[in-house]
Amino acid sequence: MARQGGDEFAITLPELADADSAAYVASKVLAEFNHPFLIHGNELHVTASVGISLFPSDGESPEALMRAADAAMYSAKEGGRNRFQFYAPRLNDASRRRVEIVGTLHRALERGEFVLHYQPLVDLKTGAIFSAEALLRWRRSPQDLVSCEDFISVAEDTGLIVPIGTWVMHEACKEVRRWRESGSPQIRVAVNVSPRQFREPGFHALVMQALEQNGLSAQALEIEITESLLMQRSPENLAMLERLVATGVQLSIDDFGTGYSNMAYLQRFPIHALKIDRSFITDAVLDENHREIVAAILAIARSLGLKVIAEGVETKEQADFLKSYGCDAVQGYHFGRPQAADEFQKLLARGGIIPADGAP
Repeated sequence: MARQGGDEFAITLPELADADSAAYVASKVLAEFNHPFLIHGNELHVTASVGISLFPSDGESPEALMRAADAAMYSAKEGGRNRFQFYAPRLNDASRRRVEIVGTLHRALERGEFVLHYQPLVDLKTGAIFSAEALLRWRRSPQDLVSCEDFISVAEDTGLIVPIGTWVMHEACKEVRRWRESGSPQIRVAVNVSPRQFREPGFHALVMQALEQNGLSAQALEIEITESLLMQRSPENLAMLERLVATGVQLSIDDFGTGYSNMAYLQRFPIHALKIDRSFITDAVLDENHREIVAAILAIARSLGLKVIAEGVETKEQADFLKSYGCDAVQGYHFGRPQAADEFQKLLARGGIIPADGAP
C-alpha cells in the first residue's frame, strides 16, 4: 500500500484468484470507513471511492494499470462516492472528457464563459417568489451550455472551485442589486458554497465584500451548505457559521436527507432552513415511506423553528401534498425552471407570483 499524493492511495494485490477477490478487498476497505475516526476528541466521518484495474486485461504495464484504476476511481466518485468501480473501456471516454474539461476549465473564468441561471423559490401559501437559487452554467460555445453537474467535481478536485466560487458570489450579489433597483426589494439570492471554499481563510471577507460593493444588506444573501460540512464539527466551521449569521446572512442545508442526517447538529449550528432533497419529493405522492420521511423532516423542522424548502417539485400533486403537510416553500420545474437573469427579471416584473397550478 502506498500514498500516491494528497488523499489518494494505491493498493497492489499481486496474487488474486479472480476479480471477485479484488471486489472483496475493496469492500473491506470501504467497510472500515463506515466507522467514525476519533481525532482529538472529535468524531470525523470520511468516505472513500475505489477504482479497480486488473492485469492483464486493463493494462500490461504499471503505468497503464494506474491510468485505468484512476479512471475507475473518478467513475466511482461520480456514481455517488463510498463505492468501488471496476475499470471498463467506456471509462476511457469519461477519462478523456475529464482531461479535456480540466484543460479548458482553467481558461473559462478569464474568458468570461461562466453564466448564472436562477430558479425561483416560492412561498407555498402565497405563491410569491421570495428568493432565487443561483445555478452555475458554463457556456463553452454559443451552442454548448454545460450544467455544473458535468464539471463541478473537476473544479473541486483541482481547487478551481475557489476562484469560480468567488465569481459566483459577486455575480449573484450584482444580480440581486439589479432586481432591487427594478422594484423587487424582498428578493434575495441563494448561493451554493462548497466545503473547500467555505474553509478558505478569507471566505467571510469575500461575502462581506460582495454585499458591500453592491450596497446590499446581509439579509439579501442565503448560503447553502452541505450536511457533510456540518458533520465536520471543527471550531473553525462553527465560528465561521456564527460570524455569518451574526451579520444577518441566512444559512440553509442543501439536499437534506441524503447525508448523515444526524439531527443533533441541527441544534448545534445556527441554521435557518432545510432543503428536502428531490429524491424524497419525486415519489412522495405514491410512496408511503417517502411520504413519512418528508412528514418527519417537517415535524422536526417545526419543533426547531426551521423553515423547510422542498426541492424538485415537478407536479401540482406534489405541491398539494407538501402544502397539506405544512411545508413552507418549494422549488422545482412546476414553479419555474432555471433561467437566464434577464428572463428571471421579466418574471419578477410580472408580479413575482406563481399560482399553485404552476409557472405560466
